Amino acid sequence: MSSFSRRVKNELARNAPEQQCCALAELRAFTRMCGKLVLNSKTTRIVLDTENASVARHLFSLFKVYFELTPEIATCKKKRFRRNSTFLLYINGRNESLAVLRRLGFIGSFEGNEEEAAPERIELVRLSEMEEHGSKCCRRAYLRGAFMSAGSLNNPETSYHMEIVAPCPEYAGLVEKILRSFGVEARTFSRKKSYVVYIKGAEEIGEFLRLLAAHNSVMEFENVRVVKGMRNRINRLVNCETANLTKTVVASQEQVDNIRLIERITGLEKLPPSLRQAARLRLRFPEATLKELGNIATPPLSKSSVNHRLRRINDLAREIKEGL
Repeated sequence: MSSFSRRVKNELARNAPEQQCCALAELRAFTRMCGKLVLNSKTTRIVLDTENASVARHLFSLFKVYFELTPEIATCKKKRFRRNSTFLLYINGRNESLAVLRRLGFIGSFEGNEEEAAPERIELVRLSEMEEHGSKCCRRAYLRGAFMSAGSLNNPETSYHMEIVAPCPEYAGLVEKILRSFGVEARTFSRKKSYVVYIKGAEEIGEFLRLLAAHNSVMEFENVRVVKGMRNRINRLVNCETANLTKTVVASQEQVDNIRLIERITGLEKLPPSLRQAARLRLRFPEATLKELGNIATPPLSKSSVNHRLRRINDLAREIKEGL
């Protein structure tokens, strides 16, 4: 995960939801994107994992405040050469886990006593319409939870790209619909067994950060964007100026060669006075632009007049070459 992406998540994790519905929306998104339910005859637990310590503390606080639960936290390394540790949050206990799932909208109704409910009698709800058609604050909270759990954002100094990895197409489609409800253009594609919702473009990513209420990250992103845009503009101007200068030098060298040819074959004295003046000015100032030659001439000439005379000289030189 890039350093900029980590800074965005750290900022989001420091901001506690203002309302209970927003906290539930964050937890719902987090549980959908990277949560696991261990459900069998011996144990029932919810497992949430994250690589960000600030996000782990944020989740711990949300469960503590809004569910009055104290999750267990453990660390592990999923891969042998993985440098970052993964933080695991456990909600242990059958009643506690089922209560969390029901409040988050993952469990439908079932008959019988909750304590005696068999795993096969529990109906898991794969998709809720609440986030897609809910209030703006809850939809924004859902995006915050989805990004903190499974999102990444490239450093704006290199490229503009944001993505959220979902485990199934329904969850990816929900994130895409929420983004589109705020006017943010998003796309989805499949990657191995996951589904990736991504955003490209500086304006779209800036608007996405504003939706997440990551104000410090928005300022940092816009500063980098302005500096990068100014640098690109300067590079374009320099490249354009270099191209124009190269074009001027090549054209000037061709004019000098043609004038030398005319001078050697027929002599400049046989040229009309206007062409003879332009030829001598070009020989004297081979690096000058057409405008500069016009200012030097006596009387001063316009840029188009100098260009017209030099073109006539080139035509005469071309006729001499054809005759030879």
